[in-house]
Amino acid sequence: MTDETSRIAPPASDEPNFDVTLERLEECVERLETEQLSLEDALAVFEAGISASRDCAKLLDQTRKRVQVLVEKTGGEFQLEFLEPLNADEEEAGDDDSGLGSEDGV
Repeated sequence: MTDETSRIAPPASDEPNFDVTLERLEECVERLETEQLSLEDALAVFEAGISASRDCAKLLDQTRKRVQVLVEKTGGEFQLEFLEPLNADEEEAGDDDSGLGSEDGV
């Protein structure tokens, strides 16, 4: 392993975890679909679901910004390029950039 690989640390336990957040969202959806909740309880579960949905979207956006692809250039040199979005839905959701090199601060 290289020094670069050995410096990669797992996320701290206090950092948001996508899988846990997604599970929280799925639990909210399941409760709303299957349980007979009072209006107040349903609203509280709905609010928790919206919060989890926003957290998931934020985590996905942060991850997308960190994803880079190592591309071999001619002559055996390597350069880092940002991975382009996989579908048009992401661009329609307000992401107007092409995904290549326009991410400031990354």
